[in-house]
Amino acid sequence: MAIGDITAVDGTDVYYVDVGAYDVPGYGSVYILDAERPAVVDTGLGTNVDLVIDALDEVGVDTLEYILTTHVHLDHAGGAGLLAAEYPDAAVLAHDIGVRHLVDPSRLVDGTKAAVDDQWQYYVDPKPVPEDRIEGIEGGDELDLGDRTVDVVHAPGHAPHQVVFHDRADDVLFSGDAAGIRPEGSDQLRPTSPPVNFDLEGCLADAETIAERNPDHLCFGHFGAVAFTPNLMDEYADVLTEWVESVREKRAELGDDDAVIEHFVETAPVVEPWGERKSRAEYRLNTKGVLGYLDSR
Repeated sequence: MAIGDITAVDGTDVYYVDVGAYDVPGYGSVYILDAERPAVVDTGLGTNVDLVIDALDEVGVDTLEYILTTHVHLDHAGGAGLLAAEYPDAAVLAHDIGVRHLVDPSRLVDGTKAAVDDQWQYYVDPKPVPEDRIEGIEGGDELDLGDRTVDVVHAPGHAPHQVVFHDRADDVLFSGDAAGIRPEGSDQLRPTSPPVNFDLEGCLADAETIAERNPDHLCFGHFGAVAFTPNLMDEYADVLTEWVESVREKRAELGDDDAVIEHFVETAPVVEPWGERKSRAEYRLNTKGVLGYLDSR
């Protein structure tokens, strides 16, 4: 998959475009629901919002009803304000907890800069979403897209403002970061455990919720869609549990959090197509998140 490519999810009215977050092919997946009342799910960093606009044109969507955000982390919602400006009739939807951060992204920007270090070079300052253009949603809500209904399911383990969306008509579930990351070409899931809200028990519960939904297709927030089987979420539960335990053991051994972080950065396996730079950055971010979780316990 190359940056800018558009891919159809087999047998559905769903497409995704690769917006190439962090200059990594496949890393940012923005989904288009070609429904009677069209919607997109997530927007990427905002650096390549033009690719989303081009993809909507190519699919034949000339207006948007909704800009749906699985959560307000900037690699998923950073382009919400920019896309809303291009489609003035679209409503931006985010979990109630996250709405204020899209209206005034200043705290979100400060927190992101602290978390991602020099990866900030790949971001743009998000455009605030006007208050009259954004609506809060919560688990249990249903979104009417005309020819289909989309369920909103709260999935707070990765972040308290995260939801997943289940399009019942095409039986497609948009997981945000609730199901981990599977880089293109890899047969392994990778954890998403960033600071400051990562919660292992919550993530395990979210994985179980997704397994119970048992959709035909799982649309990851990164690297596109796959055919779903419930054992994917069993795998992710094992990945998360083993990852947290490895950080816990290394902290007990080294007794210094900076040393723990540097250990995992220096020993990070190179994951393709991330390459060495992004692989190390992922391990740094995910280790910080687990250390914060351990402190909270």
